[in-house]
Amino acid sequence: MRIVAIAYLTFLAAPVLLLALGAFGESWSNTLLPSGFTGRWFAQVAGDPSFRRAFATSLEIVGSTCVLNLLIGLPLAYAIQAGARGGVRVAARLVTLLPVAVPELVLAFGFIVVFSSDALPWLGSFWLLAAGHLVMTLPYTVTALTADMDQLRLDEFEHAAATLGASFAARIRDITVPLLGPSLLSSTLTVAALSIGEFQLSNLVSGFLSRTYPVVLLQAFYGATGFACAATIVLLALAVTASLASSLTARLAGANRRKTAA
Repeated sequence: MRIVAIAYLTFLAAPVLLLALGAFGESWSNTLLPSGFTGRWFAQVAGDPSFRRAFATSLEIVGSTCVLNLLIGLPLAYAIQAGARGGVRVAARLVTLLPVAVPELVLAFGFIVVFSSDALPWLGSFWLLAAGHLVMTLPYTVTALTADMDQLRLDEFEHAAATLGASFAARIRDITVPLLGPSLLSSTLTVAALSIGEFQLSNLVSGFLSRTYPVVLLQAFYGATGFACAATIVLLALAVTASLASSLTARLAGANRRKTAA
């Protein structure tokens, strides 16, 4: 078992390590490892207008996707948790998870068919791309929130508050949102990590002015290898940072809850 684990970790880490080496290598052509050492590739990535524009677009898409997840994910999770019972709740959760099961290419082709028509000529627009990212990431937000609602027994707290005369708005403001705060933060960071690295749908749906960083990154591999490696490391660093922040937030939230329970 240990050998299998080591082999898997090696297989997983080797491409990342080679990318990191290539990002600082002077040249890399038909050899296992690059030769020389330089930091100019990162400077070229930072100075490239198309990459700067794509980086800004990606941040805007990520920000919009996170906000939309909060505005839609919390009410949807609350409705599933509070309003659905038995088989209806199971069916609602299955429908919510459909975007995870459906391949991104299928979703992208559906967007192309629907939103390239004369009635809905929105293909290539910023907000259509943001909507696509929302569809793909919303299941993670809803799943995390509904699981937390179950674990925290949110319905018992709300029932107690309702018997004391608290209105629906007061219960949401004073009970639901504060209790779900760590889960909202953790799920938002997970959404950011997923959105920043999304490629398949963005490549097919985005327009010239709304191309995200991963879409522009693909073009870099037709040029200098060091430049492409440096650009990839930037994207990887952003995704890993968001993932680690999400994991740390969830762990701290769990530790605080155990302390409170004790």
